Amino acid sequence: MASVWIAATMQHLTGGEAVVQAPGRTVRELVDRLDERYPGMKAAVVQDDGRLRPGVAVAVDGYVTSLGLFQRIEERSDVQFVPAIGGG
Repeated sequence: MASVWIAATMQHLTGGEAVVQAPGRTVRELVDRLDERYPGMKAAVVQDDGRLRPGVAVAVDGYVTSLGLFQRIEERSDVQFVPAIGGG
């Protein structure tokens, strides 16, 4: 299963867990499995139209991917949902 690093702003969905495990062959499948275990996770990163929310990026094995939810992942991948940080 992939290791999913949960941003501090989303840890309330995982009961405070910073790293959780979930299966999936793509980021989309991973998000679906996470939402089954941690309701609200999908809504935190995916819009109603099925695309990533604006301001959320996906990093797989240390690289931010432009494929978003379509990015393939391996069984031992590290996945992070990186929320945008505003500022000036």
